[in-house]
Amino acid sequence: MEGEITLPDFFQSILNKVKENFSQSIVETKYAFGELTIKIKHEFLIPLMQFLKEELEFDYLTDITAVDYPEREKRFEMVYHLFSLKNHYRIRVKTEIKEGEKVSSMTKVWGSANWLEREVYDMFGIEFEGHPDLRRILLSDEWEGHPLRKDYPLIGDGKQPY
Repeated sequence: MEGEITLPDFFQSILNKVKENFSQSIVETKYAFGELTIKIKHEFLIPLMQFLKEELEFDYLTDITAVDYPEREKRFEMVYHLFSLKNHYRIRVKTEIKEGEKVSSMTKVWGSANWLEREVYDMFGIEFEGHPDLRRILLSDEWEGHPLRKDYPLIGDGKQPY
């Protein structure tokens, strides 16, 4: 991790508790634009998310997305946005995975992860291990490829999708 960052008291308390319980899993922490970001090793994703929900009251999974970095060994960065309804704070959790590597599904932690993970699967082709119904959600089953990947063709082939 880079040098110490100055955080508002609430976020410092959150970060201290995460470090106490998951110090071996933290890759990096950042604070910018009023939001704490914690990057972790992906094998600790489920335990950390359960801890954030159950112990630190981040009870609302706002969004899940991914970013494609084709030049990196770990091509995809998973991004989870969490919100505490009680405390009115947001945090972001990130983890990196290699192409073809599966990510643990968050559906057992937050039911709302179901459609969010399906969208990431549809747009990036990232599979979620343990997902109860992993299939396309926005595009038709016949659609080829995953349009938010950087290697997706920018020019179509002239075929109508429907």
